[in-house]
Amino acid sequence: MHVDQERPIVDAVGLPLDPQLRELERRARACIDHEIEPRAAAESDEAGVAMTKAMGDAALLDSGAALDVPAVCVLRELVASSSGLADSMLALQGLGYAPIALAGTDAQQAEWGPKVRRGQAIAAIGITEPQAGSDVGAIETTAHRDGDHWVINGTKHYITNAGIADFYVVIARTTPGAGSRGLSAIIVPQDAVTSVQRYALVAPHPCGKLGFDNARVPYTNLVGDEGQGFKVAMRTLDHFRTTVGAAAVGMARRALKEATARAQQREQFGQPIGRFQQVAAHLADMWTELQASRLLVYRAALAFANEDPAAGIYSSTAKMFATEASQRIIDRAVQIFGGDGVRQGTVVERLYREIRALRIYEGTTEIQKVIISRGLLS
Repeated sequence: MHVDQERPIVDAVGLPLDPQLRELERRARACIDHEIEPRAAAESDEAGVAMTKAMGDAALLDSGAALDVPAVCVLRELVASSSGLADSMLALQGLGYAPIALAGTDAQQAEWGPKVRRGQAIAAIGITEPQAGSDVGAIETTAHRDGDHWVINGTKHYITNAGIADFYVVIARTTPGAGSRGLSAIIVPQDAVTSVQRYALVAPHPCGKLGFDNARVPYTNLVGDEGQGFKVAMRTLDHFRTTVGAAAVGMARRALKEATARAQQREQFGQPIGRFQQVAAHLADMWTELQASRLLVYRAALAFANEDPAAGIYSSTAKMFATEASQRIIDRAVQIFGGDGVRQGTVVERLYREIRALRIYEGTTEIQKVIISRGLLS
């Protein structure tokens, strides 16, 4: 029996996904072939913005804005298999706009929704701080009301799309001493950010530190009610955590495809290296872990679509397992490529750099274990 690794995702997963996702996948594959794969090795801000616009033109950004978790999973699996940068841009259009989709006013949704969907406005979310990573309740950035404006002071770091985003939904402390109940979500346009310091990461994602020094934005930029910022942030992360697993699956699937071709084409000692037992065993392990990851991801996605109360636990499980398994899969692909696997410019070398961050952002593997265990013990 021949295993077809390029079957449509709806068919390959074997779960009751919406058949309309086949049309979304068809459009996504066309966009990837024409607009993303030719830029797959690009690392510039300009390339990221161009790919975002292309995805908007292909109506691929609508799903993230609509918080359609299964659809975003399909898209991230496909896009991440081609370009980690494009996947990051796709994800942040959803993550950055999600607080507005969840709790924003009609006016806020009308202002930003169409631009985000078309890729004409780059979105971002500002949660993490130097002393507040997983512990969101420890956020120190403040926002106090001054007439018809918010005045914001503080620092955010490891903010994806720092410096290129048209707006940031910033989680800031509006009530001192109230812990997570004192946080609010506020839309901060690009021109209100006081300073931006970019970081150089192992993978080409636009990321950096934002500074706010008496930054002023209209009071009407508040997303939801005062004190709802923690809830809005957690609901946003819950919706998109599963999709991180989908991106990991996409990267792993590309790594397996590259490794399989290498095992068939590379010859040593008079035969393809895929005939050696150890290499064949690597491929078998990679395939098995990929299938398990995919099933967990789409099981979690369906839980959100069906409003399953356990969706959050499924999401943490999928994110944890898929990112860890994909790291192993890609590492084996590098091993199968040998010296070429660590040569800059090869696909598996790029995947090796791109996968690492997925085990950290939107909640580290260790934090996912805390969430899962609390669910079991509660």
